[in-house]
Amino acid sequence: MSRTFRTSRTRLRLAGALAASLVAAGVASGPAAQAGEQHEARTLAELAQRHGRYFGSATDNPELADEPYTAVLGSEFDMITPGNGMKWYATEPQQGVFDFSAGDEIVGLARAAHQEVRAHTLVWHSQLPGWLTSREWTADELRAVLKNHIQTEVRHYRGQVYAWDVVNEAFNEDGTYRETVFYRTLGPGYIADALRWAHQADPKAKLYLNDYNIEAVGPKSDAYHALAQELKAQGVPLDGIGLQAHLALQYGYPTSLEENLRRFARLGLDTALTEVDVRMQLPVTEEKLARQAEWYGDLTEACLAVRRCAGITVWDHKRF
Repeated sequence: MSRTFRTSRTRLRLAGALAASLVAAGVASGPAAQAGEQHEARTLAELAQRHGRYFGSATDNPELADEPYTAVLGSEFDMITPGNGMKWYATEPQQGVFDFSAGDEIVGLARAAHQEVRAHTLVWHSQLPGWLTSREWTADELRAVLKNHIQTEVRHYRGQVYAWDVVNEAFNEDGTYRETVFYRTLGPGYIADALRWAHQADPKAKLYLNDYNIEAVGPKSDAYHALAQELKAQGVPLDGIGLQAHLALQYGYPTSLEENLRRFARLGLDTALTEVDVRMQLPVTEEKLARQAEWYGDLTEACLAVRRCAGITVWDHKRF
């Protein structure tokens, strides 16, 4: 199956799900509001903008040589997330030696297409450079390394990005802190420090904590809710919670998603669905495709129902 066909079918499926949700919300009307026609009438981004949301896609640098792919990326979406180009291994491959070429390419592409950028990610336990993971650090040493990395990268992109996923995947499934090099060496305060340092480097960028399996109310999302309350009480600059929304048909839909979005909104926080995909076990069937489209629609409706849900990003439209 050609990539062009895959992206066309994905575009239709996503457009139909989003359009149907927008119609149900009373955003669009008339003949062009039929879900089967919306993919021809207007883009996903335009549909989302009509309800004050963005609709984005992740992307990665090797894909940018594919013209059919970039045509969809540049026309359907108004928010772009670099999948790998801004992670630590790519941006600081040697200690104190920075390389922003991959991120710069995607930021440049987005700006040329009048799109915004959700920058991803500053602090994560994975995809770290070898120089960071191959030795032991004192607390003072690692704190200095972390601060320098965050502030150098955020200053480089100051004024060029809409938001940062500052800390990614900080908790285990049971709501305990993940045993990362940062947590082990610096304790849980590294999260507040990271947010403060990012805010100092770019006061206008929105700052998020981001994780998977926090779409439903449960131990892991409870941990983020408690942490957010604590950070807000301390005056730490936190603007939002990113719910990755990596879903799979075989595991069930997170039915408390809307309730979860609302409780973060009550803390004065934005939310966003940041890495959306709905996977299925092979072989593909029409029934699975229909249920997949239904879930995309359900995710969209949940975001539309909560004013402080800022938007939706699919985790690279090529993969659907």
